[in-house]
Amino acid sequence: MNKFYNETLHRLETTINELEIDTDCSVQQIEAVVHLIVESLSVVKKYVSKKGFKNTDEEIRFFKYQKPAIVAKLIYYNAIYKIETKKPYGAKRIRKYLNKELKKLKRFFDNNLDFYKYYRSNNSFLDEKMFLRGNHDIKLWLDTYYFQSDPSFSTSHDYKVAKIIANDLIQVYIEDQLYNKFKKINRKPKRS
Repeated sequence: MNKFYNETLHRLETTINELEIDTDCSVQQIEAVVHLIVESLSVVKKYVSKKGFKNTDEEIRFFKYQKPAIVAKLIYYNAIYKIETKKPYGAKRIRKYLNKELKKLKRFFDNNLDFYKYYRSNNSFLDEKMFLRGNHDIKLWLDTYYFQSDPSFSTSHDYKVAKIIANDLIQVYIEDQLYNKFKKINRKPKRS
């Protein structure tokens, strides 16, 4: 499983890098990246349904670290797509809009603080309930998303891990956008 996953992730990251995604990427580039990620997830899902896992440790590792790494890319690029396509015109309006997006990330963080602590401190005492298929416990910060997901390719918390990873990247993207806009505005020469 590890070899297959690592090769798939490497191919995906290489292709994304070849598309030269940066802070000023086009909407078309983002669309292409989202399509690539969806294809990669489909390939991984087929592999998991065909081969399964050797043991519970491999399954937990997959749903706690490996699948979320790919899904986080999907969440990230989809969020950037939405941000870029909804961005208003005018420096003040853009700043206000981007700050509003940062507040959404903060709200998610605040609403999931206990899970952030669990995940980021690398705890494992709840892993069998959170990262094995079919072992959900409604008392453990479940999102409605879990009940709509494919139970053969999802656990109660793998999406939440992906969301945490993606939100960190989205925050950096937005802060870079704010910094670059602010820097450009401040560099304009003053009229005498």
